[in-house]
Amino acid sequence: MADMVLDPIMDKVISAGFRYLKDQVRWQTGMKEELGKLQENLPQIQAVVHFASSQEQITEEYPALNKWLWQLRDAIDDAEDVFDELEYMELEKQVTKNKKLRRVRSIMKSMKKRLVKIGKRALKIDPTLKRLEEAVQKLHKVSTTGIDTFLHLVKHAKKELQKQQLELHGARETGSLPKNDLIGRGKEKVLVMDWLRNPSNEPRGSDFHGNISLLSIVGHGGMGKTTLLQHVYEDEMTKEFNLKMWVCVSNNFDVKKVIADMLESLEKKKPDLDSLDALQGKLKKEVMSKRFLLVLDDVWEEEEERCKSKWGNVLAPLACGGFDSKILVTTRTDAVALMFARVITKKVEIVQLKGLEEDMCLQLLNSHAFVGVENRPDDHKKLRAISGEIVKKLLGSPLAAKVIGGVLNDNLNEGHWRTVLESNLFDQNSIHSILILSYIVLPNHLRNCFAFCCMFPEDHEFDKDDLVRMWIALGFIQPSQGMTMEDIGGRYFDVLVKKALFDKVGDDYKMHDLIHESASKFFAQVCGKLLNDEELSLKISDTIRHLSVRTTNLDILKKIEKFRHLHSLFLFYEDSNQDLVSALIELFKASKSLRVLYICVLYKCTDEWEMIHEEIKYLKHLRYLKIKVVDVTRLPRSLSNLYHLQYIIFDRLWMGSLSDDFLPSDINNLSNLRYMKLPTDIISSICGIGKLKSLQELHIFDLRNEMGYRIDEFKNLNDLCKLGINCLENVKDAEEARNAQLCEKRRLTDLTLCWSDTDSRNIDLDENMLDNLQPPKCLRNLSIERYMGARSAIWMNNVNPIFNVEKIEFSNCREWETLPPFGQLPFLKTLTLIEMPKVKCLESKFNGNDKYHAFPSLEVLHISYLDALEDWFEAGVAAEDGCLFPCLTHLFLLDCPKLKELPSLPSKLKRLEIDGIGWTTLNFCSNSNPIPLADEIRRPAALRYLSITNCPNLISGGRYREVETSNNCHLMLSNLWISDPSLLLMEPLRSIASLKELSISLNDELVSFPNEAEEWFLNISSSLCKLNYIYLASLQSLPSSLESLSSLQELYIEDVPMLQELPNLPPSLKRLTIIGECHPELKERYGEDGGSDRHKIAHISYIDIRPQ
Repeated sequence: MADMVLDPIMDKVISAGFRYLKDQVRWQTGMKEELGKLQENLPQIQAVVHFASSQEQITEEYPALNKWLWQLRDAIDDAEDVFDELEYMELEKQVTKNKKLRRVRSIMKSMKKRLVKIGKRALKIDPTLKRLEEAVQKLHKVSTTGIDTFLHLVKHAKKELQKQQLELHGARETGSLPKNDLIGRGKEKVLVMDWLRNPSNEPRGSDFHGNISLLSIVGHGGMGKTTLLQHVYEDEMTKEFNLKMWVCVSNNFDVKKVIADMLESLEKKKPDLDSLDALQGKLKKEVMSKRFLLVLDDVWEEEEERCKSKWGNVLAPLACGGFDSKILVTTRTDAVALMFARVITKKVEIVQLKGLEEDMCLQLLNSHAFVGVENRPDDHKKLRAISGEIVKKLLGSPLAAKVIGGVLNDNLNEGHWRTVLESNLFDQNSIHSILILSYIVLPNHLRNCFAFCCMFPEDHEFDKDDLVRMWIALGFIQPSQGMTMEDIGGRYFDVLVKKALFDKVGDDYKMHDLIHESASKFFAQVCGKLLNDEELSLKISDTIRHLSVRTTNLDILKKIEKFRHLHSLFLFYEDSNQDLVSALIELFKASKSLRVLYICVLYKCTDEWEMIHEEIKYLKHLRYLKIKVVDVTRLPRSLSNLYHLQYIIFDRLWMGSLSDDFLPSDINNLSNLRYMKLPTDIISSICGIGKLKSLQELHIFDLRNEMGYRIDEFKNLNDLCKLGINCLENVKDAEEARNAQLCEKRRLTDLTLCWSDTDSRNIDLDENMLDNLQPPKCLRNLSIERYMGARSAIWMNNVNPIFNVEKIEFSNCREWETLPPFGQLPFLKTLTLIEMPKVKCLESKFNGNDKYHAFPSLEVLHISYLDALEDWFEAGVAAEDGCLFPCLTHLFLLDCPKLKELPSLPSKLKRLEIDGIGWTTLNFCSNSNPIPLADEIRRPAALRYLSITNCPNLISGGRYREVETSNNCHLMLSNLWISDPSLLLMEPLRSIASLKELSISLNDELVSFPNEAEEWFLNISSSLCKLNYIYLASLQSLPSSLESLSSLQELYIEDVPMLQELPNLPPSLKRLTIIGECHPELKERYGEDGGSDRHKIAHISYIDIRPQ
């Protein structure tokens, strides 16, 4: 019984039973006695359940115990359903009570019904009470029958009961996981990198896939195949490829999905194509003549001929790729590698991954076991000795080392580590048995959360926030004083990541396929998955609580009806069968215990989609509803009667219009609703949104000047963490704005205040209104758009009310003149100011201080279109030397023509971008006085990206320097982006020490490079790797010194229409790209078909000349 966590449920059943009985007209003596006995037996029941949960083989050795545990679980679930329905009735009663304008006849009718119901209760014929009696009797019978039989297992157990409940509030801080260093696979990475660098030595001939080479990484699950290729894929060397694609194939291989995933990897969005032919055509166009790198991760073995045919369809469009394109495959079997070689008619090339050497495996194990431990390496000698013994049992598996390391890190106690060492699971000599240990030692609340994740298909990408919502809906997370359930669930998930049970992939998370496979078997009685396989559906345990179904077979849906206690259902239907409507209706009627429901239908089925979901009314226990359907235009009316509903998520798959009554008119009945993901206009259509008192997030709501849509709707939404208010011009006066009572919302961290236009308005009204919209002190992020007041709100001028703010964004506030003293905010990290044309200085006087530490925590400063901005400080105010922006890493300045000088650049600055600024000098100094760049005292050591465009005064006012600059002022940049090459002759660019990529763009006047610029290129010849010339309408020649750039690997030219000839290019160049507007002569000289100067670029491995 892997996830039997009954303590809170049993307590709830017993306490709720007593509470409900007290409200009855007649005291139910028999049921009171049964509840009392349950309460007495609860400690013994808990002891047996805990013991069974903590012993990995106990339920296999004692099948009778396993059966009893499930009978107990079923009985508790039945009782919980009854109590849930009683709560539903109370919520329904409250909704009815709150409705106004009842007629006398309705009142009399209601009273009559109530009297009849009271009379039935007195006679013990109330059907709800009858069900409650039956549920409690069943629970009492099951628990008393089994407890005496199995209690001896606890009394004679040699091991103590495992008690590992995680106290998140008092737990020690261990920090995050170590960086994902590639431990023990250095040699294999070198092999793969060498293979990528070296062109194929096979003759190209006329083979269909002649331009492609393929290498397979083969090894058992958990050997680190994916990790190895992740490090390869991100290596600097792979930038030599024009295109890179990463596709996770997994065991549910589908041709169209793999091609679609390739396109998504290239375009960063899902292709809007359905047919195989269209997908192939699109991919062919994308890769045409381009050298690409494709990683096919986790390819599984299928019947060979069928597999060859399917992969032939996948790889066919890639045949048009450029010469020396590469494909890397990870798989568990040599057969897959051989199959691929046959598809592309090449010899098979394999890198075999075996288990890690013991010392490497130990290094990996310890890196996870001691993560966050600050002691010296020679501390914990006994623990290190134990880990040395444990590693001998891990079979060299990197995955096992990571996971067991996470188990050990739970408790740096010798006893705990010896328990892990002596576990009999190690004796089974399999990775699966080792991984099972990591599930067994999870605290009960975490085990429930983790077990639920096994219902998802392999390689599913988990959204952390969405997963936490499901856990809450299932009751896995209980409320806690001072923390939201979402915060608690987020901490739970972070612990699972720390234990290496999930890996971060981009913004989402994945479970390693071996962990998924192992955990799915371990939790098979709780979670299951169904594909298009009716026989497999027969093997699903009747005890299943969480199920995902991906099918085109409606008969499988009918089989789901037998799972009486199903709490979660994810349905992915992949056909357009019209009978889906009736199948879903029957499913809803049969699966009344559902708490979580996700329906995904990607094909247009029927015009009846508007109506079928009305049958959702049967799902009275539903807490989480997610709908992803192509042609849905409205949600069911009965949705507003699901009073337990906490989350409604509608993922829109098309941009067609939704019906005016998309939501039921009385959706505000759902007082438990915590989160809605719906189009903004739909959320703003909710009349009386203030009744949704449990809402945590309301990203934007458009106010109207009519009842039910005014700002006072927010008065009682005190659980809000995020709030966006738009159309503030519809607030009639400042007193009405005060009714929102924003200051009372003690959890509000994100606030956006917007007016919908900048038309002439009453400036005084805007100012007084903003005065009355003061947020609480817990606010972290503040955004204001289109405010037309001339002054700051009163509460902004005192730092205390916004003391904790970390991010501020003001945009399109055209009348605002004097900014608040943001420089005094101790935690402000990001400040964005856009289109505020009357602001003259960034920081004003504060409390009469002339000098102070300004912006002590600011990391990102973005200023755009501040036409009147002249100085960084009000007259008479100055920051002490070295105290301005001490933490700034990113500075963006755009179109501020009057801004006089640049403040001293802080040493932490990494990125500086200026465009349309009126400076005549740049001040890179530690000194607060403006000094030309050549005289700087020290350089910003962290600066790596510098962009200077459209700054003509800087060019004309700057000095060409021939003096030597100080040795410690030379810049070391990764990227430099300029519009005028004259900047290269000004310090500090003149004496730049290192540069990897240079871009010169957006200059219609540049014809050629001066001689001094030619010499400048020689100074960076050993570091410059990439050179870009973009949108240069008049440029006729490139620097002749390019030939001497010994490190240059890539030359990119786009829209340079007057360029007729290339200079001699260096032998190091590997890629030449010329696209967009191009002089006909240039194409004629260097074209592939008989160009007169083609031989001059013949040494370049990749050439792409595609004029517009």
